[in-house]
Amino acid sequence: MIQMEKSVTAALLETAEKSVLYTARRPGIVMERGEGMFLWDTEGTRYLDFVGGWAVTSLGHSPAALQEALSRQASTLVHASPSYYNKPMIQFAELLTSVSGMDKVFFASSGAEANESAIKLARKHGAVNMNGAYEIITLTNSFHGRTLATMSATGKPQWKELYAPKVDGFKHVPINDLDACFAAVTNHTCAIMVELVQGEGGVHAVNEAYLYGLRKICDMYGMLLIFDEIQTGMGRTGKLFAYEHYGIKPDVLTLGKGIGGGFPLSAMLTKDKYDLFEPGDQGGTYSGQPLAMAAGYAVLQELLERNLARNAAKQGSYLVNGLHELACDFAISNIRGKGLLLAFDVPEGAGAELAAICLRGGLLINSPNPSTIRLVPPLIVAQKDIDEMLHILRHAFNQLKSA
Repeated sequence: MIQMEKSVTAALLETAEKSVLYTARRPGIVMERGEGMFLWDTEGTRYLDFVGGWAVTSLGHSPAALQEALSRQASTLVHASPSYYNKPMIQFAELLTSVSGMDKVFFASSGAEANESAIKLARKHGAVNMNGAYEIITLTNSFHGRTLATMSATGKPQWKELYAPKVDGFKHVPINDLDACFAAVTNHTCAIMVELVQGEGGVHAVNEAYLYGLRKICDMYGMLLIFDEIQTGMGRTGKLFAYEHYGIKPDVLTLGKGIGGGFPLSAMLTKDKYDLFEPGDQGGTYSGQPLAMAAGYAVLQELLERNLARNAAKQGSYLVNGLHELACDFAISNIRGKGLLLAFDVPEGAGAELAAICLRGGLLINSPNPSTIRLVPPLIVAQKDIDEMLHILRHAFNQLKSA
């Protein structure tokens, strides 16, 4: 018998099985390259990407602006230690604080690190200004990261006992329930931390009256109001920052995902009055690293110059209309979200199966829970991309019905 030679993909998957720690269920494909709205695997199959690296690839895949910035910076300075300023750090800090309405910024590499920094700053504020207050109120169904502290802040019920004992000092209350939040406040509370749209939690937004109430509570008691905009920031919701939809500003703002366009980068921003850390209180080996700073500066400039927040609003509206048309023929309900952070519900348990059918049809979508589909495409998405996506989705629903 002639033994067939393994395909490149099969060989890579076999190596992955041996060498890569198992932390996620991944399909049997290996991504090899990307351009704009599309990814290609090692078999040459093309995928229209409406996952966007979990809302990361804000400029699409391998954008020219990011390539050029990284190449240019890599030829001069990659790393200089966080003990020193570097030119891209200063330039990016100035631009980011000016457009965000904040005064000071701490840079990190992941959203969890940015939120960890916010938690530390809140507790520092509690220690210095609030007689040792340390508790932080967050929301049920929220997601703030995967460090022990940010997992403790997260309101996912399935994480409640994971890696116990958790970090103490977090209280979880339901979204848009101001009475529950007010009841949770004690003389130990130093901050309230919220996602303006719960992305991982299924795309559920806070309402304006609720957010206004949170601002009033924090002002009344001298607590920090922290907006976790790791997923909603950088144009994702149709505004550069989601808080602009509400006209209510935070004391602390965290950013990640789309801020680097695919390069690992995050930020924690605050006002001058909360510039409280002493040397050694907070830091990180890669904080303000020149390569990351050049990437962030290039991405933000591109977002601003091309007004991709406006494109997110425009294309998001077009996509919502298309989903409502599909809902006339299929079991789609509760279409929701802002800009290009959108979701809809499907029959219970159908989410993963629908995503798998779409994958086979060349479309990447995300099912954060068994009854929800989340759509977070790159902010460069055009009407023709949405038309193609809706076409594939329609075929997928037909297959789901006939299964």
